[in-house]
Amino acid sequence: MPKAVGIDLGTTNSVVAATMEGGKVEVIPNAEGQRITPSVVAFTEDGQRLVGQVAKRQAILNPEATVYSAKRFIGRKWGEVDEEAKIVSYKVATGPNDAVRFEIRGKQYAPEEISALILRKLAEDAGKFLG
Repeated sequence: MPKAVGIDLGTTNSVVAATMEGGKVEVIPNAEGQRITPSVVAFTEDGQRLVGQVAKRQAILNPEATVYSAKRFIGRKWGEVDEEAKIVSYKVATGPNDAVRFEIRGKQYAPEEISALILRKLAEDAGKFLG
């Protein structure tokens, strides 16, 4: 049984690790068997939300609906992200109170929502691994 679990939500990749019995720290593999998970979320035409490596694969065929580097936009206002908005393939829009939103398939998502989907996947993968 782990003593502590920690998550590193990165801009490009994310990792989850646990301190096991005896103080050994172990990086937990995701469902795909990798020890890092791309911090990417893709929304398919049929309404699926894909997270991680499977989402990253969508970036070529589905660039306008694949969100990456969401962490760069957290807590920032629309007027602060001009340069970042120009270099991503998805639409960055303004939301309530001039907050940053991502417009994907007609719906707006906050950067925090995208990050929450990534965190949820990491937690699920850790739960399956640790039992």
